[in-house]
Amino acid sequence: MLAQINGINLYYNDLGRADLPPIVLIHGFPFSSEMWQAQVEALQKRHLRIITYDIRGHGRSDVGDGQYTIELFVDDLMALLDHLKVTKTMLCGFSMGGYIALRAIERSPERFSSLVLCDTTSRADPNEAKIKRANSIKIVKNEGVEKYADIFLKAVFAPTSFATRTDMIEKTRGIILANPKIGICGALLAMAARTDTTEALSKIRVPTLILVGEHDTVTPPGAARDMHDRIPDCRLRIIENTGHMSSLEDPDAFNGHLMRFVDEINLQ
Repeated sequence: MLAQINGINLYYNDLGRADLPPIVLIHGFPFSSEMWQAQVEALQKRHLRIITYDIRGHGRSDVGDGQYTIELFVDDLMALLDHLKVTKTMLCGFSMGGYIALRAIERSPERFSSLVLCDTTSRADPNEAKIKRANSIKIVKNEGVEKYADIFLKAVFAPTSFATRTDMIEKTRGIILANPKIGICGALLAMAARTDTTEALSKIRVPTLILVGEHDTVTPPGAARDMHDRIPDCRLRIIENTGHMSSLEDPDAFNGHLMRFVDEINLQ
């Protein structure tokens, strides 16, 4: 479905009755809501309203002008919640989706009942990461999305996944290639310019789950532990033998932790 959100058409899926507890899943860079397929299938076995959407410039959402910020992505999220008449929701964000989730709960804590942070960090980019993102923009512009996808996939999947999960990696590559250059470059700029939400972690007053791949080198377990130590009501689960893409590399383990957390929250 499409919604007119902040001057663009934003694509979203809304599954489950409107009176059920909602959960919103925010995908990472440079993917789309398709990355959540295994999680949506698992969540549909619970009594939940499941909402996924494509961040502007990704998937089936409009690109707009390509001048993105994390603040704009949060504006889009909040406007989508208003469009769907969701006043309070569970929020789950992966990687860049986690950056959006952390800023959203910092800005509007009253709108969220619980938080799931997947392979992400509260820290802003250091200079080295900013330069790396600038170089990534050069690659996308000069050599194309296919070249960038090949480099990116090697960084986010555990080495063993290239031997054991080739079908899943190829599917993920297809999701990346479906995104336009301007959307990818705009998101890279947004992530490089994002604020640091670390000091706000201690103010989070909702139950929180942090999931991270054991071999995640993009947002490593150390970053997850740092967030866990700062958030008052927080659980940390490390998913063995996975990299940054833990939800895709071992969906059974990932979903097991997510479902237990969701069940716990719904019993409260």
